[in-house]
Amino acid sequence: MFGDLPGQDAVVAQLSKAAAAAAALLAGHQPEPGAMTHAWLLTGPPGSGRSVAARAFAAALLCPSGGCGECACCHQVRAGTHADLMLVRPEGLSYGVKQTRELVLRAAGKPTGGRWQIVLFEDADRCTEQAANALLKAIEEPAPQTVWLLCAPSAEDLVPTIRSRCRMVTLVVPSSAAVAKVLVTRDGIEPAAALAAARAAQGHVGRARRLATDPAAAKRRADVLRVPSSATSLGPALAAAASLVRTAEEEAKAVTEGLDEPERDALRKAYGEGSTGKGVAKAMRGMAGAMKDLEDRQKSRATRVKRDTLDQALLELALFYRDILMVQLGADVELANPDADLRKIAQASSPESTLRRAQAIMRCRERLTLNVAPLLALEEMTLSLVQG
Repeated sequence: MFGDLPGQDAVVAQLSKAAAAAAALLAGHQPEPGAMTHAWLLTGPPGSGRSVAARAFAAALLCPSGGCGECACCHQVRAGTHADLMLVRPEGLSYGVKQTRELVLRAAGKPTGGRWQIVLFEDADRCTEQAANALLKAIEEPAPQTVWLLCAPSAEDLVPTIRSRCRMVTLVVPSSAAVAKVLVTRDGIEPAAALAAARAAQGHVGRARRLATDPAAAKRRADVLRVPSSATSLGPALAAAASLVRTAEEEAKAVTEGLDEPERDALRKAYGEGSTGKGVAKAMRGMAGAMKDLEDRQKSRATRVKRDTLDQALLELALFYRDILMVQLGADVELANPDADLRKIAQASSPESTLRRAQAIMRCRERLTLNVAPLLALEEMTLSLVQG
């Protein structure tokens, strides 16, 4: 299971040691002091493999063979269907206190397999302040066989009281060569294409795989990288901003449409829509409130997908200007866009103007997190790209 973590040798060693200590505890032996604990915080930049590492660690704790990757237990953990693994993935912009309290209550139970009850909380930084307080109480007073695995981009994204009660695991950005090797050996991608995708993804294994295997993803990236050359004056700059927003909206619609209606159908069936008999009318009255809650969650999910899509586009642009700056400064570093006509663009501007453009992109990212209207934020950014 740890084989899916390229370039993370120190993390694999730390988690493997902890899994061995956990197995010793279950066997009634005295493990090495401090190797295992009940709460872990896995941090690292997007794409470094936080959730992959957490899932591999969960398999190592639940599998009698320490995460062999071949048994039914490991397959269930990989699929997220293991009875003793609670996989939490916040779909909306935040994770509320009501959801957290329900999670804490479920996590207090005993494991069905007799080993560990594991809560793998992806994007734990999306907890609201009240939710974080509820989570803190569970981590302070854990059930004897419950292990919390929290994932976040950085430790600073969680409140200090939670950070102080977790064992830290810090992942690094893997090299392009390490990511390309995974794509070649596991996905059968041609080496040159794998390396190009790995460079473009800057260590993000999942994104590298999408760029190498999904023509639509590669096209979206190419469209984004055309913005610097197309935004040459007021009209084209505004058009480029509108195009980026439109693409994000289409992506959000494509992702959520396949999820929304099945969720609504499942809710209707749960409340007995179409049934007859005693109590059905009362149940149907209660369904209205439940349906409203579901629609609110779906809207929040759509907003998050749209925001994440825009953020990815902005990161692609920032990376493009970073390459331009490296060419202008003559830095000997690996470029994410080696096939682009970087030298021609670099000669047409100064390092100072490139830096100002990169800062405009990062400022736009920050404004989107503050709920500034996406079109307004992107129009201001693309105009800044024109002005330089």
